[in-house]
Amino acid sequence: MAITPLPNSRTETDGSAVVRVLGYNVRSMRDDEDALARVIRACAPDLVFVQEAPRFFRWRKHAARLAAKCELVVLGGGATAAGPLLMCSLRATVERTEDVLLPLTPGLHRRGFATAVVRFGGARVGLISCHLSLRSEERYAQAGMLLDRVAAMDTPHVIVAGDLNERPGGRSFTRLAKELQDGWEVSPWGGEYTSTPGDPHQRIDAILATPGVEFLGCGVPQDLDPSDLEAATDHLPVLAAVRIPAS
Repeated sequence: MAITPLPNSRTETDGSAVVRVLGYNVRSMRDDEDALARVIRACAPDLVFVQEAPRFFRWRKHAARLAAKCELVVLGGGATAAGPLLMCSLRATVERTEDVLLPLTPGLHRRGFATAVVRFGGARVGLISCHLSLRSEERYAQAGMLLDRVAAMDTPHVIVAGDLNERPGGRSFTRLAKELQDGWEVSPWGGEYTSTPGDPHQRIDAILATPGVEFLGCGVPQDLDPSDLEAATDHLPVLAAVRIPAS
């Protein structure tokens, strides 16, 4: 049975906006960059929440090249956020960006958040791209820091997307889902599992939002080229269409 396509981007007469949101772990662009760009373009996103963006030599150049191939622009993040990155279409009006580094646990990878505030028509929304720790205790603490950051955005609505490194039902995922909507649970569309492209068997990537955001559908797109998905990176993308009320 064919899956109903997600709504296209649009601004409503009441000032609200339908926005297409993509979350994607790109494994530092170490795989097939052209396949990665084709996947992103095919999703036609207004916002892309990237995890594992390039962090080392000439990382800004690599991020800008990916954005250009996807017909987007870099909004913020990258090495200055320890990996999370935000990209957007020219439809977004940018108010501010901020990269946040989280406390470093000796011997573990540094983590951070890429954050921004943007407007689509009369709709104003905060954005956070995140990639939580592989270690359970640190991941749980970072989930709390993420909720603190959501509360501190000073916007009527917030969208969070990222690699949570945990399945639904885990302590950190549950902590987030108690305060934020889980797009797949609220409005499932497409496929559920995000890891791995060759053998999808677990959902560790998610798009979340504060209660005022309406999910029109959220999941892994099923109409993309399987060879591109496998060549692009070691995660599958999560795509959502949301309606953001006018502020």
